[in-house]
Amino acid sequence: MNPARIAAVALRQLYLYRSSAARVVPLFAWVTIDMVLWGFMTRFLGSLAHSAYRFVPALLGAVLFWDFMTRVMQGVTTAFFEDVWSRNFLNIFATPITIPEYIAGLLLSSLVTSLVGLGVMVVVATAAFGLHLAAYGSMVLPFVLVLVLTGMALGVTAIAIVLRFGPAAEWFVWPIPALLSPFACVYYPLSTLPVHLQWFARLLPPTYVFEGLRAVVTGNPAGDPTAGWYLAIAFLLAAAYLVLAYGLFARVFRHAIQSGLITRYSAETVS
Repeated sequence: MNPARIAAVALRQLYLYRSSAARVVPLFAWVTIDMVLWGFMTRFLGSLAHSAYRFVPALLGAVLFWDFMTRVMQGVTTAFFEDVWSRNFLNIFATPITIPEYIAGLLLSSLVTSLVGLGVMVVVATAAFGLHLAAYGSMVLPFVLVLVLTGMALGVTAIAIVLRFGPAAEWFVWPIPALLSPFACVYYPLSTLPVHLQWFARLLPPTYVFEGLRAVVTGNPAGDPTAGWYLAIAFLLAAAYLVLAYGLFARVFRHAIQSGLITRYSAETVS
C-alpha cells in the first residue's frame, strides 16, 4: 500500500472539516450533550443508592466508551458518504488508488475525528462529574483499542451494505449501534441477559470490553486474570471482524464493478 495515497484520502476528509463548521460542530456537540445528560443521571442514581457502588465510573464510563466506538463507526461511514453524496466515489477509483488504500484512508480519518470526540468527552466527564479514567491503570487503553477495531469493522461493514444496495441504504446504517447495544452489555452485566441471548452477546467484542472494564472499576486490579482474558478474547474477535469486514467490502466492490452497479455513484447519473 502507498502511504501517500492513504494520507490523501484522510486529508481530503480533514479538509472538508476545515472548510465547514457544520461538520466540525457535531464532532463535539452531541458527545457533550451525552456526557452532561448521563452525568447528571449517574449523579442522581448515586444519591439514591445505599451501597458503595460507584455509578459515575461504571455507568458514565460505559456511555463514554460506547459513544466513542459509535463515533469510530460513524467516522468511517460519514467519510464514505461524503464521496457518495458528492458523487465522487467513482472518480476516486479512476485514479491508481487501491481498495486497501481507500479503506485505510477512511479508517485513518475516522480515528482522527473520533479521538477529538473522545478528548471532549473525557474533559467534560472529568471536569463536571469527576470521572478519572487514569485512576484505573493501563488496562483501559487496550480496551479502547478493541473498541476502535470494533467500530472500524462495523463502519466497513456498513459501507459495504450501502455499496451493495445503493445510497438509500444508508438509513440501515445509522441504527446499527442502537441495535447492538442491548446485547453488548454496555450498561449491565452479561448475566442480566437471558441465557439464549448470552450466546449471541459473547460473539460481540464490546461485551468483553465492558465486562472487563466493570471488573476493573469494581475494584479488581488492572492485571486481574479475568480482565486479561476478556481483553484477549475481545481483541481476537475485533481483529477477525475487521478482516471479514474488509473482505466483504472488497467482494461487494468487485460485484459492483462487474454488474455495473458502480454507475449509481457516478456524477453523470441522477438516481
